[in-house]
Amino acid sequence: MSQSPSPTPDDELVRRVLDIAEVPAVEVIVEVAVNLMSAAAVKVGLADEDDQPSMIDLDEARKLINALAGLITAAAPEISDSHARPLRDGLRSVQLAFREASPFPDAIGQGPGEKWTGPVT
Repeated sequence: MSQSPSPTPDDELVRRVLDIAEVPAVEVIVEVAVNLMSAAAVKVGLADEDDQPSMIDLDEARKLINALAGLITAAAPEISDSHARPLRDGLRSVQLAFREASPFPDAIGQGPGEKWTGPVT
């Protein structure tokens, strides 16, 4: 009995490229935005549980929120309002959570992502 050869890394890469080629752009954009938002939420402490150590890292959160705000702002004209609105709501939530978690909150309009979203209060 001969065994079929195991897939090589190149085979795996080709399979991934073919898989992603079938995914509509709006789905890729939303998935990336949700991943950024989830990571930012963890870094601002929204995922902290009483029995778990805090994972707050505001420096990392700032980077994630800035990237998220830039993506949503740039993509909003390309995706429908039904996709953009919940992403904007989620972004605003992590921006507000960042402000609350910060021992020295940024001035209004100077917080993460506010360059793209405008002031969040």
